[in-house]
Amino acid sequence: MNELGIRSPSVKVGGLVYFGRMLDKIRAHQKNELPPDYQQNLGRGFDGFCTKFLRVQYDEVVQRVKQGGSDDEVLWWCFDKGCRPTDNEIYVWNEFMRKRGWNDEITETLQRRIKEAGMAGRSGIDTMFAFIDADEGRAPAPSHS
Repeated sequence: MNELGIRSPSVKVGGLVYFGRMLDKIRAHQKNELPPDYQQNLGRGFDGFCTKFLRVQYDEVVQRVKQGGSDDEVLWWCFDKGCRPTDNEIYVWNEFMRKRGWNDEITETLQRRIKEAGMAGRSGIDTMFAFIDADEGRAPAPSHS
């Protein structure tokens, strides 16, 4: 997946994890370059968490991305349209997202996806972010140390 330019969920834009990945998926989908298995969750899952956190509608973000502009410009549009989180709220968001799948309600889903991907024997994949990185050929970042 790296060849599509979809970045790790851990990469920050404006201090926020995941936001840039969501934009990458939107852009790839607009170019018809997003694989079908990624398309089924557009606007849902982590995308949905992200847009709810920023208090914007996913479809409106898609429309804003179609207009062009940098990641930071789209993020500032989200801040203006929805809300601008405080530094503390961003910290809580980042930690919440970074640890998804580690001893929470999606742990079972994570374990199933690890098994389906043939990575059941690999260590260090204990969060969804780590799984995404491993699944896309990146070394998983430390998750909860």
